[in-house]
Amino acid sequence: MIQSMTGYGKAETTLETGKLTVEIKSLNGKNADISVRSSLLPKDKELAVRQMVAQRLLRGNIDIFISHEANSEDAAKEINAELVMEYYRQLMAINGRIEAEFPLTGNADAAHLLGTLLKLPDVMDSGKKQEIVNDGNWEQVQACFEEALDRICGYRSAEGVSLHDDVSAKVKNILDCIPQIEALEHERTENIRARIMSRLNEVSVSPDKDRLEQEMIYYIEKLDINEEKVRLRQHCRYFMETLENEPYPGRKLGFIAQEMGREINTTGSKANHTGIQKIVVRMKDELEKIKEQCLNIL
Repeated sequence: MIQSMTGYGKAETTLETGKLTVEIKSLNGKNADISVRSSLLPKDKELAVRQMVAQRLLRGNIDIFISHEANSEDAAKEINAELVMEYYRQLMAINGRIEAEFPLTGNADAAHLLGTLLKLPDVMDSGKKQEIVNDGNWEQVQACFEEALDRICGYRSAEGVSLHDDVSAKVKNILDCIPQIEALEHERTENIRARIMSRLNEVSVSPDKDRLEQEMIYYIEKLDINEEKVRLRQHCRYFMETLENEPYPGRKLGFIAQEMGREINTTGSKANHTGIQKIVVRMKDELEKIKEQCLNIL
């Protein structure tokens, strides 16, 4: 069964430092365009993740998000006491100058001063400086990625069922239009004959009957659409065979749809009949929807 290129997968794992969450989103694309939107993944591990994702998802615009929720003891921040004292000494020196020049301002409030100090740059440092993803937990992180990939592949497969049903129905609609065109072809031929005879009567010409019949047959054959109908049926059958039998047919289905479009367009240009042209418009509408869906088929 075919797969969609649209999908979403999420997995979580608990490390010593806290909970790690991996999310993978994908949309349709011509190639595998993978973006890792996180600074938690070390550079030496990023290549392995990209290869893992490319092998499983094959194509699409793929975004990888990695987040980490630290344990309470690891989330706590440490105060850089030495830096606080240095800031304090500098502030007190400034405060002394202020008191000397502006004696009515009074001393700085201690609580307010401490709050100000804690907001200064680099005073609050992370408690533990260590990599979230490292060699020690890499197998566990890899397993989390595999779980997320399993889920996005499941999502893609479920979407693929809907795509399959929708595209199949639209191809059937195009095939159903061909007998409707055939039902109008005799009327179309008679209309062409009537127009030619009417024009000859208008100009008061009495042509040779045999020669007139030959020219009329030649003209009608130029507007014959039998070959277009045969090729369109063949293209539709090939489309369905590819859809049913190939695991990743997206690109090929797009090419086949282009060929279907050529036959439909030629039929329209040769139509010379209002009813047939209306049917051709319906076929074009169905084909455009097929092409849009093919862009999302893996």
